[in-house]
Amino acid sequence: MSAQRRHMVKIVPYNDKWPLEFESEKQQLLDIPGSHIVTIEHTGSTSIPNQAAKPIIDMYACVPALYHEEVYADLFRNSGYFYVVTGMTGRHFFAKEIAGERTHHLHILPIEGFYERKELLFRDYLREHPDLVKEYSELKQVLAKQYPSDPDGYTRAKTAFIQRVDDLARTERGLPLRNVWD
Repeated sequence: MSAQRRHMVKIVPYNDKWPLEFESEKQQLLDIPGSHIVTIEHTGSTSIPNQAAKPIIDMYACVPALYHEEVYADLFRNSGYFYVVTGMTGRHFFAKEIAGERTHHLHILPIEGFYERKELLFRDYLREHPDLVKEYSELKQVLAKQYPSDPDGYTRAKTAFIQRVDDLARTERGLPLRNVWD
C-alpha cells in the first residue's frame, strides 16, 4: 500500500459492528498478563451511535502508573500493536493494522484525570445530543473532501467544533474550561 493511500482521510457511515469490534478487542487486551490495565474505553467517532467516522476503533486504556513505552510495546507486540511516536506527553500511542489498513488506535494513559479527558467528555456529550452528532458528521464529510490527503489539516479544521462541545460538556459537569490542544 502506498504511503499516500495510507494517509487518506476516509469518512464512512456509522457501522453497528463498531461497538462489538471494540468489546472483542478490549477483552483481548485485558487478557494480556502484566498490562496493569484498569479499564479500556471506546472513544472517537466509532464510539458514538450514528456518527460518521474514519473506520478505526479508538481506545483509551487506563493504567495506575504510566511506564516507559517499551514496557507496553513488549506486552502488546503479539496482539499486533506497534508503538507510534507522536510527541504527545503523558500517554503512549499504539496502532494496529490488518492487511495494511489501520484498524485500531490504543492510547495508554494514567488513571489521574482519566474521566475528565476531552475525548471521554466529547464522546459522552455527543451521545446525549444527537443534533450535534448530525452536525459533526456533516462537518467531517465536508472536511474530508477539503483535506483528502492531509489528516493533520483535517484534524485542525475540526478544532472549533471540538472546542465548542468540550466547553459545553465541561460547563455541564462543573469542570474548568480548557483548550482542547493542551
